[in-house]
Amino acid sequence: MAVDSMDLAAIDIGIVPEPRPGYVGIIGMPVWMWASNPRPNTVGPSTASASAGGITVTAMARLHEVTWSMGDGSTVVCQGAGTAYAASYGAAPSPDCGHVYTRTSAGEPGGEFTVTATSDWIVTWEGGGQTGTIRMDDLQRSVQIAIGEAQVLVTR
Repeated sequence: MAVDSMDLAAIDIGIVPEPRPGYVGIIGMPVWMWASNPRPNTVGPSTASASAGGITVTAMARLHEVTWSMGDGSTVVCQGAGTAYAASYGAAPSPDCGHVYTRTSAGEPGGEFTVTATSDWIVTWEGGGQTGTIRMDDLQRSVQIAIGEAQVLVTR
């Protein structure tokens, strides 16, 4: 009951390039991934207690890691919520949660890669003279992003 009351959820995906029509990432450029709009129920920590039959159990949940399936066959595991991208970072790679595509999404359904973030939570609990750990790793959210190729022609 304590864990249910926390309403734990997958992260809201923050990603650059943005998952909007008209936004296209480029092969070889850094992709940044992070938990957008972090809240206690999406990144933790979250604590709740529940009582039944004279026993109170207290649970504490925290986001352990996020596994990103990038849609190109790659998987990226990031500890924690990642760092939100800001325009001032330019073409720098993410310091803690990034990826670089080596092919376009042109051959994919809709011309986009489906990026799925799976949140892995660790919940510790204690009550009634007992303690334990629960792993929750099935909370997911997905977005679609387009990745293109830049062609450059140099003449002299």
